[in-house]
Amino acid sequence: MRALHLGTRFAGTDGVSLEAEKVAWALGTLGLEPFFCAGEVSKERTAAANTFCLPAMHFEDPAAAALGARMFGGGEDEGLRRDLRAAAVALADDLMEVVTTVRPDLLVIQNAWAIPMQLPLAEALALVATRTGLPCLSHEHDYFWERERFAAYADPAFLDTFFPFHAPNVRHLCINTPARRALHERRGLEARVLPNVMDFAHPAPGVDAYNADFREAIGLSEAHTLFLQPTRVVPRKGIELAIDLLAELADPAHVLVVTHRAGDEGLAYLRHLEAYAAVKRVELRYVAERVDESRRVEGDTKIYALSDIYPHADFVTYPSLYEGFGNALLETVYFRKPAFVNRYRVFETDIAPKGFRFVEISGAVTPEAVRAVAQLLEDPEAHREMVEHNYALALEHFSYDALKDVLAAEVAALGLSPVLGDPFGPPIPTAQGVHPHFRKRV
Repeated sequence: MRALHLGTRFAGTDGVSLEAEKVAWALGTLGLEPFFCAGEVSKERTAAANTFCLPAMHFEDPAAAALGARMFGGGEDEGLRRDLRAAAVALADDLMEVVTTVRPDLLVIQNAWAIPMQLPLAEALALVATRTGLPCLSHEHDYFWERERFAAYADPAFLDTFFPFHAPNVRHLCINTPARRALHERRGLEARVLPNVMDFAHPAPGVDAYNADFREAIGLSEAHTLFLQPTRVVPRKGIELAIDLLAELADPAHVLVVTHRAGDEGLAYLRHLEAYAAVKRVELRYVAERVDESRRVEGDTKIYALSDIYPHADFVTYPSLYEGFGNALLETVYFRKPAFVNRYRVFETDIAPKGFRFVEISGAVTPEAVRAVAQLLEDPEAHREMVEHNYALALEHFSYDALKDVLAAEVAALGLSPVLGDPFGPPIPTAQGVHPHFRKRV
């Protein structure tokens, strides 16, 4: 059997791309050989026989972006629906050529029926699903009603039809409990929660010959305390709260290191953070130019993968105001690091009830949180007990076994027979290797 995975991009370190890799691997173990089709694919996949790249699927495709601007421009647009349909039909024809080539038994739609960043693609995929009648798993990471920038739109019926699209051959997977409830309330649709996962059965990579010099490369010594902010630089990450924490700790040896690039939503937020850190007398290191999805050397400059950075962290800051789930929090647990967490909604509903131990706040840094962080930095035994407790819980609730259990049930519900242990997709790594979450970054 074959599964064709479809999305706007399968590249980089965004949550959708990372989770799509894991879903493909897990379905592979159930006997569904993975094929990929997207508007952008990773360098690893570019020349792979099981991968197709259609640039018109990308959310940055100029025609799609122009249609999106019309949809969310704030006014009526009488010709919008006609133009959307024309673009969708053309794209559906291209997709049908891929489907004809691959002859899949299952279509896996990665977020293209959830977030409206590529409007023609959503309708095109609906046309393909309808024309072929193929079973479809729709993996929905974030819905349009969860984003303020999609609050005003010209064609409500279009969004209600395709975000997400539903038909008898479609089953929905969402990544958290609030999203499942909202989907049912808004659309009357049932979905199963498929949380983000990691391969906790295998140990995390550590310091090695390549990454041993990371601190030196960014101008830090072993005497510095490295607070790691392993997220994109966008306002919903609440990075001001991490700066507030370091300001209250008031130790010049503490440094906040931000790893991911700014720019997805402009550079204004990065400039704000730099100014805010200066006022608070906090040393902020923005090192995105030294971190990418994979290791490489450019001239005399060494580029590190994110998995090279975690082993050097003394503490992880994760003060997000909103998250679809929290990949970086699972990464933190995987690398056995303590974390400072703002209690965002999904954390409260899907993570905290499992019994994880973090230093937690609710929108503002408290004296209790500052004392707790300071204690963990000074008490190795308390540090060890916390991270080992969290790792054991993650192994139980957010492992690859949990992922496979959910997918096996959904595949069976679509009328396909999973074959446990069929060796399609990336192999489960050995203890010396790196699981698929970081495969593209090491």
